Amino acid sequence: MTSSFNRREFAQLTGGLLAALGIVAPTGEALAEVRLGKPEPFSFDGLIAAMKEKAAKPYVPPKTRASDILDKIDYDAHWKIQFRPDHTLELGGGKAPIRFFHLGRYFKDPVGINVIDGNTAKPVLYGPDYFDMPKDSPARELPKDIGFAGFRVMEEGEKKDWLAFLGAAYFRSSGELDQFGMSARAVAIDVAMPTPEEFPRFTDFWFAPLETGTLTIYMAMDGPSITGAIRMDCDRSKGVVMDISAHYFMRKDIARLGLAALTSMFWFDELNARNGKDWRPEIHDSDGLAIWNGNGERLWRPLNNPPTVMTSSFVDQNIKGFALEQRDRNFDHYQDDGVFYEKRSTVWVEPKGDWGPGTVQLVEIPTDDEIHDNIVAYFIPEKPAKAGDEVAVDYRLHWVAEEPYVPPVARVWSTRAGMGGVPGQPRPKGVIKFVVDFEGGGIGKLGQQDGVEAVVEASSGKISGVYTLPVVGTERWRAVFDFTADGTAPVEMRLFLKDKTATLSETWLYQYHPGTLVPLD
Repeated sequence: MTSSFNRREFAQLTGGLLAALGIVAPTGEALAEVRLGKPEPFSFDGLIAAMKEKAAKPYVPPKTRASDILDKIDYDAHWKIQFRPDHTLELGGGKAPIRFFHLGRYFKDPVGINVIDGNTAKPVLYGPDYFDMPKDSPARELPKDIGFAGFRVMEEGEKKDWLAFLGAAYFRSSGELDQFGMSARAVAIDVAMPTPEEFPRFTDFWFAPLETGTLTIYMAMDGPSITGAIRMDCDRSKGVVMDISAHYFMRKDIARLGLAALTSMFWFDELNARNGKDWRPEIHDSDGLAIWNGNGERLWRPLNNPPTVMTSSFVDQNIKGFALEQRDRNFDHYQDDGVFYEKRSTVWVEPKGDWGPGTVQLVEIPTDDEIHDNIVAYFIPEKPAKAGDEVAVDYRLHWVAEEPYVPPVARVWSTRAGMGGVPGQPRPKGVIKFVVDFEGGGIGKLGQQDGVEAVVEASSGKISGVYTLPVVGTERWRAVFDFTADGTAPVEMRLFLKDKTATLSETWLYQYHPGTLVPLD
């Protein structure tokens, strides 16, 4: 899997439900405001230099304290430990209130929390009085200076959070539609490789004074093969936009270094709902990978819940952007009024500067439930990451309802599949029909007389019965084709719409696993 803890538990922890029973303040502890330690010099340049120096030394894993006690703080015990609002770290005159997470079974190693003042920073000093906890909570047995697991940033008024850092080098935002879903992480190391995946962790955070509409967070990252210094400027004026400047230093050779990594969940949608075991019509945080490649072509790859781990690579030069998107915003397609999948963020990666040659890689992992993050997407530079190398990358993350740079051509609206052939006639064995709808880019104004055609290709097998038509009562066009596989190996498909003079749509890409959508016999 792509994480070491249950994603549903993480969502509950970052969402923060108040415990209703048996919660009391630690005995003998007096209420207090945030306590800060002695100032130390701080600058981003200094942090970069420190992490470069650290990468030249052997990795020293964190020494977990009181591990046996932390093991007792499972999900149920953890969510009952509630942060005290009167200990909130107030930044920017209340524009970015920050609250902290307690340690537990899934988050055993503390992180440093610091507040910047000019060219110095003061650490936030932990105390058990920051939290309310039940009388029988194992947390009461922990050392009084055990530390914090992470933090979340609240909205003004402090009723909801919109940004959370908890676990490894992950972070999440509720985005434009105010609903937590997928995660981002600084890097992805050796995902879907024969060797175990590596999870470096954020070890320290520094909060800078707010400028207009922004919160600046600096992060130190450390792991067996890599260190990092990251600056993140968060803007909430429209959706949530993060400007990120990252410097990574290699301790060891890394076979697969994924930058600007995104992690999501896909179980099933309208295309493969037959394989779902749930009463809801669709369950996913994201339904496709979008790419804007260096040649200006827009690609849309619907996500799969494959029969085995699959890695797809999209080689490019000077990529303009990529995203894991949630395009389907119709509540009726999900029917879940508890977690609201239709409100999950699209997260778009916008490179800043020239990223050069490299590959967008998509990893899809089989899952049988919605609690697992089974989708990963990231960018791999063409140059291999070797011990002693520095990789510097700048980019912008958009946590939005709609991708920020909508193409001027039609986009994929939906992908469906069923039995091939013609209704009312004997259905040919082994034939599956694909139906792809497109909308936008002015395509709804075209009629049958305008010569709209579908160009369809497949890496193997036979394509037949291709046709297009406008969908009555909508602004959409539909492309239809039958496909006959010539084996059981995955098939790469490609489709787009055109007329006599121009391309009319983005390019639909799909990886078909014969027999998984409709039985072939």
